[in-house]
Order: sequence, then structure tokens, then C-alpha cells
Amino acid sequence: MTPKLELDWLKRWALYAPQSIALQCADSNRTFTYKELYERSNHLAQILKNQYGVEEADRVAMLSLNEPEYIFLFFALQRIGSILVPVNYRLSPREIDHILQDSQPKLFIYQEVYDETVKKLNSSPEKVLTFSSLVEHLFSEEPKKIISMETDFSNPAMILYTSGTTGTPKGAMISNEMLFWNSVNTGLRLNITQKDSTIIFHPMFHTSGWNVLTTPFLHHGARIVLLKKFDPEKVLELVESEKLSILFAVPTMMDMMAKTVSFARASLKSLRYAIVGGEPMPVPLIRIWGERGIPVRQGYGLTEFGPNVFSLNEEDAIRKIGSIGFPNFYINAKIVDQAGKEIHSPDTVGELVLYGPTITSGYWNNDTATREAIKEGWFFTGDLVKQDNDGYFYIVGRKKDMFISGAENVYPAEIEQFLRTHPKIHEVAVIGIKDEKWGEVGKAFYSTNDGSAILDDEIKSFCCGNLAKYKIPKHFVHLKELPKGESGKILKRALI
Repeated sequence: MTPKLELDWLKRWALYAPQSIALQCADSNRTFTYKELYERSNHLAQILKNQYGVEEADRVAMLSLNEPEYIFLFFALQRIGSILVPVNYRLSPREIDHILQDSQPKLFIYQEVYDETVKKLNSSPEKVLTFSSLVEHLFSEEPKKIISMETDFSNPAMILYTSGTTGTPKGAMISNEMLFWNSVNTGLRLNITQKDSTIIFHPMFHTSGWNVLTTPFLHHGARIVLLKKFDPEKVLELVESEKLSILFAVPTMMDMMAKTVSFARASLKSLRYAIVGGEPMPVPLIRIWGERGIPVRQGYGLTEFGPNVFSLNEEDAIRKIGSIGFPNFYINAKIVDQAGKEIHSPDTVGELVLYGPTITSGYWNNDTATREAIKEGWFFTGDLVKQDNDGYFYIVGRKKDMFISGAENVYPAEIEQFLRTHPKIHEVAVIGIKDEKWGEVGKAFYSTNDGSAILDDEIKSFCCGNLAKYKIPKHFVHLKELPKGESGKILKRALI
């Protein structure tokens, strides 16, 4: 019989560095070593198996804020070979019903703060467990024995439901293989070591909460500080007090932190760099953080592939503003036209397609969506990109966001990137709307640094000579704040 490679990360770190801190809870001041994380996860796995009948391939749904127990649960389920289904606590009961009905969990665990939401659900999971009961199971007694890791490399470890920008949310299956290779790729590009530390405030129903840094850090024996929700002042305070080495945030969060009173006085010397994703970070904001001695690494990723796919070295942050850099290790990337033929010419826009071991095995219970996304092993992202003469990649927009004005293709991301250079504009989103003369024209929604509107003629004058006429939005709408999703990205569907 061919031997099976053991995937037990915690077992190794419990052996190599048992007293090293794996998790800290910033909200409760609790800390857990790698030895505790390993032994308690083992203990919980046995309880889930013996008392709740959770077996290999069963789904377990979790509705909770960021808590250490969430991570204990993930590793417990991984031991059994069952699948974690994180549930977005910001969803309505109707939307949560969809996830529960689609994933059919054997067990549904929820934090009591969501009691009223749970009472309104129509779904009836086979078994239900409160968060306080989960905590009691974890810590009521000392772990008695260790069970072997039963999971398989190719099996799903979690199902992450996408935000549903194109319709009903789809459950992307995240395999153990994806987690492993994402960690390897991330570690190589970010130089993660056991000495590193970070703060996780992105919600754990999102891939950014789990797989941008959490799983790679735990694979590398590094330290994680958990925060239930993003608080700009608190994050800066923790960077200083905990001497954190890497920070991940979206541009909106970086801007919120830069505007706090704490930003100018907090010691940020421990930070090696900040990682930014979701959308390009404006040059002025890059410079603001640079003045505090914090280089910025921009990147690109998506739930279904990675999620850490591209990374731009910090020394290129301004020289190659707007670029996502190059693919991470063990990822092949190419740009294709509408016929699927590879594009080699610089500055020619096409769809980004990806190949590598960090690809999802598909969408749960959705073979149609899986076939549309994965063709001959390549993942079709739906993102439009181009490369410059040096080979750096740039996101131009979403395939579904592109509109045609007077027979010309218009890519909103290009316009947004330029409009963000206007000294008064803070945030901007461009969509295409119907027009009798041109078929479609651009409509720009923006917020300003001082909260006041800008005359349309002033913005159009700013665009003239810098954007082709067909790219200049015909309509401008000033908003106090642009709508955003749980990851901090602007929600264009809320503007339509």
C-alpha cells in the first residue's frame, strides 16, 4: 500500500514549538498555544463525531463573529474530513436559508447574539448547537486522546459562498490541496516565517478572513491576533502593542486608519509592509503610509482560486501604480480574447484565466456554474486585464462591467483609476447606463474628501485630454459615501 502523506499542520507545530502562541483574541485577551490548538481541536473532533454524528464529507455551518473557537472548529472538522460552511452574519434570514438549504449541514452552530435571526429561519438543519455549548465542549475537560487525521488532500475543507454579484450566491469548494498550495505560494511571496505576526479583522465568512493570512500563518507556525470587527483605532493600537509584522486591509480600511488620531503617533516600526487587495490603492494614500515608513504591496485574488494569486513588490507600488504585479509561485496566468485565444500584445485587454493547484474543484451543487468557470483545467475569472511592456499585469475591469459606447469598449476600472487622481475625489465607481445616441454611456458615482459636490464641468474638464471622449462619463452623482460589502469593496450592484 502506498503511504499517505500526513497533512497535520498543528501536530507538527505542537511538536516543534508547543508553547508558541498561535492565537490571541484581542477582544477577550485570551491566548492559545500551538499545543493547545492541536489538543483542543482533537478533543472537539471526537465530540463532534461521537455526540453529534459528524462524519467525513458532512457539512457543519457556523454563524459567528471572529472567535478563536471558529479556528478550533475548522481544524476539528479537518481531522474528521468534514466541511466547514461559514455563514455571513450580515445576511437576512431568507439569504441564510438559501445557504443552509444548498449546503444541507449535518450541524448548524450559531452565536447567541444572532438568536433573533435564527428564529426567523425556515431551514431545519439536522442538529443545532449554540456557540456557548461549543465553548463548553471545547474547554469543559482535558483532552484525553489524539485521533488521526482522516482527511484527504483533494477533499473540500470548506465551502465559501460568494457575495452573489451575478445572482444567487454560489458555494465555492475550498479543498485541502488549495489551502496547502495557497499557503506555499503566499509564504514564498511574502517571506512568512514563524516569527511573523498579523491581525485578522476580516470576517471569517469571507476568504479574506480565512485564506489571505490566517491559514498561511498557521501553516508557518506564526502568530495571529483575532479582532471581532474592524476598528481603525484598535487595529493601530494592536499593531503597536503586539509589534505585528504584516498588515492586510483593503484601501477603504487603510484610508480609515490613516485618518485616525492614532495614525500619526502610533509606533508602526514593527510592520514590514502592508498588503492591499480588493481594488487599487490611490497614490496619495500609498504616499501617506510610505511617510510612516510602511511600504505597500498591492495584490489580486479571488475566492475560487487561491485566494492569493498576484502580488506587486512594495518597491514598485508607485512606479507601477495600479498594477497587481506578477502571478505568485505555482500559478500560470494568461490573457485570452473572446474566442479563448491567448493574447501576447502589450496593452491589449482580454480575460484573465488561471491554472494551478490552488483552483477550486467547483461550485457546490452547481455543475453548470462549474463548467462555465473551469474549461480544460483553466479557471476563467471574468476579470479583464492587460500587461504592459515589462510584463506587469493590470486589472481593467469585470467582463460583466464593461459597456459599449458608440461601438467602443469602455472599461470602468480604467476610468475609476484616473478619476481617483482628482485632488478632491475620495472614492469613485463607474457603471454603464443606456443612452439613446451612444447605446451606453458612463455614469460616475463619487465621494469627496471634504464631503462637498464638484461641478460636473470641473470633472469633465479634468478628464479632457486625459481620457478619450467616449470614456468620459456623461453623468456624475455625488454621494456622501459609496455602498460597500463586507470585504470593504464598493458594491456597484447597489448603484444600478
